[in-house]
Amino acid sequence: MSAGLQLIVGQKIMNDVLRADTVRKKGDWKVLVMDNLGMRIISSCCKMHDIMSEGVTIVEDIMKNREPLPQLEAIYLIQPTRESIDKFIGDFDSNNIKYRAAHLFFTEGCNNELFNKLSKSKAAKYVQTLKEINVAFLPTERQVFSLDSPDTFRTFYQNKDQYRSVHLERIAEQIATLCATLGEYPSVRYRLEHQPNNEFANLVQQKLDQYKADDPSMGDGGEKNKSQLLILDRGFDPVSPLLHELTFQAMAYDLLSIENDVYQYQGQTSDSNQTSTKEAILDESDELWIEFRHQHIAVVSQNVTKKLKDFANSKRASNTDKPTMKDLSQMLKKMPQYQKELSAYALHLNLAESCVSAFNNKIKQLCDVEQNLAMGMDSQGEKIKDHMKNIVPLLLDNEIKTEDKLRLIMLFLLNKNGITEENLQKLLHHAMIPEEKKQIILNLQQIGLQILQDQNKRRKNIPQNRRERDEQKYQLSRWTPYVRDLMEDAIEEKLDQRQFPYLTNRPMGGVTFAGSSARPTWHRNNGQPASRSTPRLIVFIIGGLTYSEMRSAYEVTAANKKWEVMIGSDHILTPKSFLANLEMRTRDESRD
Repeated sequence: MSAGLQLIVGQKIMNDVLRADTVRKKGDWKVLVMDNLGMRIISSCCKMHDIMSEGVTIVEDIMKNREPLPQLEAIYLIQPTRESIDKFIGDFDSNNIKYRAAHLFFTEGCNNELFNKLSKSKAAKYVQTLKEINVAFLPTERQVFSLDSPDTFRTFYQNKDQYRSVHLERIAEQIATLCATLGEYPSVRYRLEHQPNNEFANLVQQKLDQYKADDPSMGDGGEKNKSQLLILDRGFDPVSPLLHELTFQAMAYDLLSIENDVYQYQGQTSDSNQTSTKEAILDESDELWIEFRHQHIAVVSQNVTKKLKDFANSKRASNTDKPTMKDLSQMLKKMPQYQKELSAYALHLNLAESCVSAFNNKIKQLCDVEQNLAMGMDSQGEKIKDHMKNIVPLLLDNEIKTEDKLRLIMLFLLNKNGITEENLQKLLHHAMIPEEKKQIILNLQQIGLQILQDQNKRRKNIPQNRRERDEQKYQLSRWTPYVRDLMEDAIEEKLDQRQFPYLTNRPMGGVTFAGSSARPTWHRNNGQPASRSTPRLIVFIIGGLTYSEMRSAYEVTAANKKWEVMIGSDHILTPKSFLANLEMRTRDESRD
C-alpha cells in the first residue's frame, strides 16, 4: 500500500516549502505566517518540532495583529483569496514593514486579477519566492481528505446567486490540487439524478485539464489510467448521517464531546484517589486508535481490556482479569517508565466505557427502531407493516433528546417517501419538538428528498437493490453505507453508467487529453507527485462525509489489494452537524 495522504502532504510541505532552495539559508531563522487553511494543513500533517528544525523560530496567523520582525524573512503559506492577499500586501506597507523579505507559497492557483493586484503592490519587491504548491485540502487521515468548507452545504443546495459559482469554482480547484498531489488524472463520474452534479463535475474537469497541461505526466504510469473520481451529492444516501453508528470512531464522535479531534476526559493521577482533566488528540499517531477506530464497540470493549491485561501481565504489573482505571493508576505507580503506553490504554478504556455508558442511556432503544426504518425490515428479515407503534413510545419519552427524536422522525419520513403535512405536525406534537425545528426536517427537500407527499412526484429516498452482504452483522448495525456498494461496483466495472455517467468519452482505462494551460508559467511546481502505479478511486461527496463512509474506504481497499480508495468532502459530518447544516445557515450565522 502506498504512503498515506498525511505523509505525502507532510513530505511535500517540507520539501517544496520549508526546504525550497530559495528559502534555505544557513543559520537564517524565519517566521512562518499562515491563514486558516494553511494553519489547518500544517497541523494535520506536520509536527511542530519538525517545523522548528527547519529554521522556523515563530509561527503566526496572518489574520492577527503581529509585531514587526524586520530582521527576519517570512515564509507565507496562504490560500490565494482576496482577504489573505490583502493581509499579505498590508505586511509590507511602507509605514510598517513587518519582515525583511517574503517567500510566498499559495495553496492553489491564483487568479489573474489577484496576481496583478499583488504584482502592482509595494509588497512585490519583497517577494523572493513565489510558488503554488497545489495542496488546498486537509489530509484528515491516510485515506480521507476534507476541503474544510462547511458553508458548501448551504451554498450548493440553497444558494442560486453569483457567490455560488465562485464558491464551487474554488472547491473544484481544491479537488484538482488533491489529484495533482497524488499524481492522478482520473476519469470523472457523477450521480446523474441530482442535476447540479453535472455542472460541478464540469468545473472539476476544467481544473484537472489545467493541471494536466502544466504537468503532462499527471496520471501516467502503470494502471493509473483506470483511476476514477466519483462525485456524489449528499442526497445519494441520507440515512448514514442520521443513524446511531456503533463502530468506535463514528460512535465516539456522535455521542461524546470531541472538538477538532480533541477528547477531554477525567483520568486518574499516580495517586489513585485523585483525578484530573486530561486531553488527547484522536489521530493516526496513536496506534491503538488506528487499530480500534473501525471496530464495533462490543469488540473494542473486549480488545482494549485484553490488550491492557496482556501488557500488564507481560510486565508482571497486574494479574487482574478485567483491569479498571483504578488498576491502571496502580500500574503507573509501579511502572512510571511505561507511562506513554499506559496512558494510551487509559484513554481508550475511558473512550470505550463512555460510549457504552451513553449507549445504555436510551441509545440502545433507538438503534433497533432506526435500523428497522433504514432496512425496511426487522433483524429476522420480516417486513414491518406498522413502524408507528415502535416510534411513538420513543417520541413520547421525555428522557430522549430532541436531536435524537428529530433523527428518528427524519428516518421515518425517508422510509415512507414522504407523509402529509398534517401527519408531520402530529409527529412533531407527540415528540414535543419546537416549531422552529420543523424547518430542519423540511430542508431535506433541498437535497432532493421527498418529505411531504406529492402524487405527481414519486421517488425512493432510501437506495434500493442493495448488495447482499454475508459478513456477520450485529442486530443493531445492519445498515451498510450506500457508498460502499458504489465503491465496489466502480472497482468491479459494474457501476451503472446511466445513473453514474462519465463526464466525457473517457471510460475506464481510456484516458485521453488534449489541452493547454490557462496559467502563467510561474505557477508550475516541479515537485514530484506521489509515485504509485496502481489505480485509485477517489470519492467526493458534496455536503459532508460521515465517519461510517470513511470506514468504507478502508474496508474496500483492504478487500481489493489492486485499488486504493480515497474519500473526501467539503467537511466531515456528525449527525449533530448534519442537523445544523439543514438549518441552512452560514458558518458565521451558526456561531452567533
